[in-house]
Amino acid sequence: MKAKIYLIPTTLGESEITPVIPQNIISIIEELKFFIVENIRTARRYIRKVSATKIIDDITFFELNKHTNTNELSSFLQPAMEGNNIGIISEAGNPGIADPGADVVSIAHRKGIQVVPLVGPSSILLALISSGLNGQNFAFNGYLPVKQNEKVKKIQFLENRSKIENQSQIFMETPYRNMKMLDDIFSSCKKNTLLCIATDITLTTETIKTKTIAEWKKQKPEINKRPTIFILHAS
Repeated sequence: MKAKIYLIPTTLGESEITPVIPQNIISIIEELKFFIVENIRTARRYIRKVSATKIIDDITFFELNKHTNTNELSSFLQPAMEGNNIGIISEAGNPGIADPGADVVSIAHRKGIQVVPLVGPSSILLALISSGLNGQNFAFNGYLPVKQNEKVKKIQFLENRSKIENQSQIFMETPYRNMKMLDDIFSSCKKNTLLCIATDITLTTETIKTKTIAEWKKQKPEINKRPTIFILHAS
């Protein structure tokens, strides 16, 4: 009998479990013996934080990240084919969004394994609903190009698309490159374009503000090495 694949959310940083992770998810984690994770060490630490009584050494982990051979993915689902439920855990937030978990979920669908999404914090959606920008027409663009000239072209493309389609443009950056991203946004966008900067979402240091580019330039925020979601909306 085929089992289920649970998409298990994690905290968005070093926050307490109970404010952001529902109790039913804690119960599911305590029952599972197989996990597909982005990083085994951080997954073990998260599971210990969720359940102090769960025996970590009884768990079988399959590591899924950019270094994983795609030919191995089907074998990760073998326990489910044998009737064992499996949990998928990413590094932060929900699996499958800006995350390699989507690849194994796709295989699960093809194999007829039931996929069960669980409620938890999504930095993308939490930033959007807090931004005051268009929540009826938006696009998540993931990470922008690393090379500056390509990144600038992409930012300008997103700003133009936002204006034409009245569409909020959501993207992110590796935290240690946040300040450079700000510089590129400031130099690329028109002064009246709105920018939401949502940082450390759900943490005690959380800040979410929407201002025009001109207003942001007057007081550049300090977001170096802090997980951040950027949302552009041009008028």
